[in-house]
Amino acid sequence: MQNKLSWFFVILLFGFTSCDSNRVFDAYKSVPNKWHKDSIIEFNITPPDSILPYDLFVNIRNTSDYKYSNLFLIVEMNFPNGKVVNDTLEYLMTKPNGAFLGTGFSDVKENKLWYKEGMIFSETGDYKVKIQHAMRENGNIKGVENLEGITDIGFRIEQTQSIN
Repeated sequence: MQNKLSWFFVILLFGFTSCDSNRVFDAYKSVPNKWHKDSIIEFNITPPDSILPYDLFVNIRNTSDYKYSNLFLIVEMNFPNGKVVNDTLEYLMTKPNGAFLGTGFSDVKENKLWYKEGMIFSETGDYKVKIQHAMRENGNIKGVENLEGITDIGFRIEQTQSIN
């Protein structure tokens, strides 16, 4: 009986780890207490292929201390040849009733947010992705200095799923 139970857990573990086969890159960086507006989170990426398309995501982990219904981010991608692409992005973080979007059973919710779809890394070399928040409160031009409730920022690359 003990042997069968051990095999069950090995198969279960294998099943959980093999479900994410389209992941190419997935990394997180923690934010200490509050995310300062000038704090830039950086990810260095060496793409595995220069022909295939990939889907890119910004991953955010937040707690109930996050007091906004949306999130504004500035995401900068630096290409190996020196080209820089800046995007200002807005993401919904809550439902209309105030309940947080994302996954998770505890106080921490994880949000997988679209950044780019079907991107081809046509240049060889290392890419750099920089992420910073651009939150503002209504009527305040200066912006939110220290953003509370964000615990981790991640960046993820997946193989594009072909639709046949």
